[in-house]
Amino acid sequence: MKRCISSSRRISVALFATTVIAASGSVFAQSVDQILQAEDRRLNLAQQSQERINNIVEGTRSLEDDYRSINKEIDGLKVYNRLMVAQTNGQAAVLEDIALSMDQVDVINRQIFPLMERMIDGLEQSVALDVPFLMEERTERINTLKDTMERSDVSVAEKFRKVMEAYQIENEYGTSSETYTQSITKDGVTRSYNMLRVGRIGLYYQSDDAKITGRWDNTIRDWVEDDSARTEIRKGIRIAKQLIAPELIVIPVSAPTEAE
Repeated sequence: MKRCISSSRRISVALFATTVIAASGSVFAQSVDQILQAEDRRLNLAQQSQERINNIVEGTRSLEDDYRSINKEIDGLKVYNRLMVAQTNGQAAVLEDIALSMDQVDVINRQIFPLMERMIDGLEQSVALDVPFLMEERTERINTLKDTMERSDVSVAEKFRKVMEAYQIENEYGTSSETYTQSITKDGVTRSYNMLRVGRIGLYYQSDDAKITGRWDNTIRDWVEDDSARTEIRKGIRIAKQLIAPELIVIPVSAPTEAE
């Protein structure tokens, strides 16, 4: 009887211990889960905090970059303003010069028009007293200048340029030679001759068959027959036409006279 009671007690103690162990295991498992959940929440909070920190840092960097960019733009604007001030001052000076020049334009125009007219008159007299070569072309050039002076659609600068161009052409005649054909009336008979111009020192004519040769005598302002240099004049005409190589020719030349 006593043995049975003792066995029953041992069984009860064992069951109680098992129950306690099971309960303890359940409580431990719940504690672990709570710890893990708490750790997850902590990690989430830490991650959210880090993201906020990152956003703040990025925002700060963006503001800093904007600040630097604005400072650079301000520096550039300062340089631009200095340049604009300098340019404006320079333009103001130029405008003053232009205004002064415009005030002088009328004075210059009043002076240059009489000058150009005198130059054209002098050119016309020079052609009239010169050896009579290319008279139609040279006279036409002078008449064109006179017409240009009366045109309102031609600037003063262009008018002066044309006058100077005419003087330059006349000047170049003195250092060149040429041959052309021209009609000359002698003793009431008009014939076409081959002409040879040697600068301004001599103008000669010769028929195609070289039987008639003459020259311009500027002292008497007329043509005179002169057979003394028939061969030389013919040679000069061939040289001017580039039919033969240039060489020395001997031709009669009128003695120079003093200008009046």
